[in-house]
Amino acid sequence: MSLEQKKMVLEALSAGSERVFELQSSMTALRGLGPDNGGDGEQNKADYLEKWLRGFGIDDIQHVDAPDARVPSEKRPNFIVRIPGRTERTLWILGHLDVVPAGELSLWHTDPWTVTRDAKDEDIIYGRGVEDNQQAVVCGCLLAAALKEHNIVPDLGLGLIFVSDEETGNAYGIQHLLREKPSFVAPGDLVLVPDSGSSDGCFIEIAEKGILWLRVDIEGCQCHASRPDEGKNALTAAAAMILGAAEVEKRFDARNPLFAPDRSTFTPTRHEANVPNVNTIPGKEVFYIDCRVLPCYTLDEVLEAFRALGRDVEERYGVSVRVEKFMSEPAAEPTSEDSAVVTSLKKAVREVLGRECRCGGIGGSTVAVNFREHGIPAAVWALIFENCHSPNEAARISFAIKEAQVFASMLFTD
Repeated sequence: MSLEQKKMVLEALSAGSERVFELQSSMTALRGLGPDNGGDGEQNKADYLEKWLRGFGIDDIQHVDAPDARVPSEKRPNFIVRIPGRTERTLWILGHLDVVPAGELSLWHTDPWTVTRDAKDEDIIYGRGVEDNQQAVVCGCLLAAALKEHNIVPDLGLGLIFVSDEETGNAYGIQHLLREKPSFVAPGDLVLVPDSGSSDGCFIEIAEKGILWLRVDIEGCQCHASRPDEGKNALTAAAAMILGAAEVEKRFDARNPLFAPDRSTFTPTRHEANVPNVNTIPGKEVFYIDCRVLPCYTLDEVLEAFRALGRDVEERYGVSVRVEKFMSEPAAEPTSEDSAVVTSLKKAVREVLGRECRCGGIGGSTVAVNFREHGIPAAVWALIFENCHSPNEAARISFAIKEAQVFASMLFTD
C-alpha cells in the first residue's frame, strides 16, 4: 500500500510545473522584505500561502507570530502546518518567507519582482527570491497539496515550517518560534532545511561555521589635506586595521576538511562613507569585517584578537579604535552523518535522482544551526544554482519538482 501511494504522489508532483510557476510568481510579487531591508514585512506573503493551503483542505495551521511594531501588521508571521501520517513521526520542511532587496536594478535583465521565464529555456525562471528561499516554500506546498488532492496518508506526517526574518538575524523568526514552542519537533522527527545545496543534488550540509560580524569605529582628527600634520588620518588607520585582518587570520590556522574553504576566514567588507570631498583628511571611519570561524574556536577569541589589533593601531596612529560585535552566531554541534534525517535523505536522493550524496559543512548560515543548538539534528539540502542574493537570481522549475519528490520519498519508510 505504501509503495502504491508513494508512486501516486511522485507522479502527481511530476505534473506540477504550472503550480510551481503560479506560486513563484505570486510570492515574488508580494516581495516579503523585512523592515531592516526597507520593507513592510512578510505578512502579505504569509496570508497568501495560508489561503492557498487552506484551499486544499489543509486546516491544521498554528501561528507563532512575533510582535514587531516596525511593520504595518505589527507582527512577523511564523506558522506551522501539519498533515498527519500513519505514525507519530513527522518530516519537517522549513522555508523562510523573507527575501533580500533587489540591489542595483541596472544589473537585472528583467524586473526582479516579476517572475520571468528564460527566453531560451522555459524551465529557468528569474526573480528575487525564486531560489532563496521560495523554492523551499514551493516544494513544501506542492507536496502538501498532492497528499490532500489524492487522499494519501504517508508513513510519516508532513510538517511545514514558514518563518520570517531569516535574512536579518532570525530573532523574529525561527528563534522566536523555538523559544515559544521549544518541543514542537518530537524525538524521532526529521528536520530538513532546503536553503543550501548544489545543482546536482549530491551535497548535504551537516555543519556550519560560526559567524561573527565586527563593526570597527576609528576616531582620528579631521583636518585639511594640505596640512596633514595637524590631524590624525582615520582612513590610514583603517587601512592598517583592514590589512591586519589577514595577520589575525594566520593566528587561527586550524584546518577542517569538512568545510570549503577548510579554514576560518576574516574578510573586510562594508565601508561607510567618510568625508564628501577630496581635500579633507577624514577624522572618522567605520567599516565591517565578516568572520567565518571553524567550530574549534570561540567567537570571543576572535573578537579579542581584533581588539588587540585595534590597540596596536591606536598606538601606532594616535587614533581611537572600537571593535564591537555587529552580529554573532556561534557554531553548533554538527549533525551526524549517521543521523536518521541524513540516512533517509541519502536514500531518497538515490531513489529519485539516482545519485550518491556526500556530507560537508559551509561557511554560510541557515536556520539549521538553531535546531542544532536545541539538540535537534537537521540536514540542509536543495537542488539549486546557488545564485542567491545575486542579480538575475534564477531557479529551475524542474528542480522544485525533483526536490519535492525527494521529500515525498522520505515520507514513506518502505
